[in-house]
Amino acid sequence: MKLLVLAGGFGTRLQSVVSEVPKALAPVGHLPFLYLQIENWISQGLRSFIFLLHHKADLIIDFLEYEKTNLLKDCEVGWIIEPKPMDTGGAVAYAIRHLMLDGDFLLTNADTWLGTGIQAVANCTAPSIAVVKLSDTSRYGQIRFDNQFKVISFTEKNKTHENGWINAGLCHLNADLFRHWYGKSFSLERTLFTQLVGKGLLTAVALKTDFLDIGIPSDYSRFCVWIQNKRKGRI
Repeated sequence: MKLLVLAGGFGTRLQSVVSEVPKALAPVGHLPFLYLQIENWISQGLRSFIFLLHHKADLIIDFLEYEKTNLLKDCEVGWIIEPKPMDTGGAVAYAIRHLMLDGDFLLTNADTWLGTGIQAVANCTAPSIAVVKLSDTSRYGQIRFDNQFKVISFTEKNKTHENGWINAGLCHLNADLFRHWYGKSFSLERTLFTQLVGKGLLTAVALKTDFLDIGIPSDYSRFCVWIQNKRKGRI
């Protein structure tokens, strides 16, 4: 199955420690974060990637071009550059329209590490979304679902430090969900997913795996230490 990778963000919160390259290429030891991501995706069986780019797109393209004969030598690789930031939903809709994509696909964030789960999400009928349980969901907000794993609500991030399930940054979608796109920016979570929840159509795929969003300096540092320690223990 094809994996679309959201990699166009500005990485504003991380720029105090990573400013020369886009967030996806943040150095982890002697390797870019994206190298480790792709290595992990390939290990889980993926061989087809499309990168949705905007901020410092040329640097990510240079990286991908180089890896075409190395890490990505047995893979199908493509990319598209948004003419302007269009949020997560707009970026996906733009790629589907301009690359004429059809059928099911996986979607993930370039800056969110998820140790396993690709096959579990791919095997679940679209539309579905990976969720992981955290002891503190205040940074992410919560996803609530029933005993049939149908998502019933998204709760916005808040200052309440409680445990719960969050969006793990990986989902299984179908191109038809974006056919009526009107050309404007929109958020997947606040717009498309909310509509799907209202119709009882979005399924949660609960994962038990390593999860980390490197978007803030402290978590980026924590990931670097985890890799330096040869991935011993949980992140």
